[in-house]
Amino acid sequence: MARSKKEPVKGDFSAEDPWRVFRIMSEFVEGFEVLSKIGPAVSIFGSSKARRSDKYYKMAERIAYSLARAKYAVVTGAGQGIMEAANKGAKRAGGKSIGLNIQVPIEQTPNPYITTLLEFRYFFCRKVMFVKYSKAYVMLPGGFGTIDEFAEVIALIQTERISPFPVILVGKEYWEGLIGWMKESLVKAGRIGSKDLEIFRVVDKPEEVVPAIKEFYAKKSG
Repeated sequence: MARSKKEPVKGDFSAEDPWRVFRIMSEFVEGFEVLSKIGPAVSIFGSSKARRSDKYYKMAERIAYSLARAKYAVVTGAGQGIMEAANKGAKRAGGKSIGLNIQVPIEQTPNPYITTLLEFRYFFCRKVMFVKYSKAYVMLPGGFGTIDEFAEVIALIQTERISPFPVILVGKEYWEGLIGWMKESLVKAGRIGSKDLEIFRVVDKPEEVVPAIKEFYAKKSG
């Protein structure tokens, strides 16, 4: 029997694309509706593999605690490691502890310290939520996911697609190799300007994060 021209070929996922738009729209609508009500927020990124004994896990908890005490909602990717530590610190301070979970083949179970949870199927929808509702990004040591979030936001700021906001790397010993490579391989070769390295800053202590954010906005308003 001949196959109808309108009948989708088995395994041809392009036939599902028009319907996929509705799922994407629903993720945006729900995200906008929930996150528009949380007030000033700071997103914290870092390794999901950090153990509770890791010094950066402890630092993330302290940073989030300080941010929550300063009336910032804390937003994470909802997973374990640094994300768990940040949500834990925010919740311990009685603040808003937001988790933007992603559905991946290796299931990520949301940590128990989240007070508001959103689930995403599409990474790009989730990324929009981080950028749109963050007053600052705080990046602790992490892997490809953390590097991806860092690279994307500094590219958006560099190209003036979004207004500048604080992008803070925590842990000089961890980030110095990457920054050194940027200076040697990007600036010297003319791939970026030396001023582009001012898009972000590096701190070493949890106590430096909130003052760095406040300093940025004080200068901006001044």
